[in-house]
Amino acid sequence: MEALRRANDIRTRRAQLKRDLKADKVKIQTLLLDPPKYVETAKVFDMLLAVPKYGKVKTNRILSQCRISPSKTIGGLSERQRTELVGQLRK
Repeated sequence: MEALRRANDIRTRRAQLKRDLKADKVKIQTLLLDPPKYVETAKVFDMLLAVPKYGKVKTNRILSQCRISPSKTIGGLSERQRTELVGQLRK
């Protein structure tokens, strides 16, 4: 029951984070550079899709330019991948 409660809490927090990204209350660059604990296991692809003006094609193109797999989690990004991705998003 405890694991289920934690999983539901993480899902709820991620859903709110995606709404905040869509509403431009949170910047994706800040999220990538200093991710909260509950978002480390989320896929980078899914978080980028929550950003306005980023669809599947644009997100896949950016990830491939940075040599990042679409299945990569935010917590699994190396420092190089993290800084390269933030640099691409700031363009």
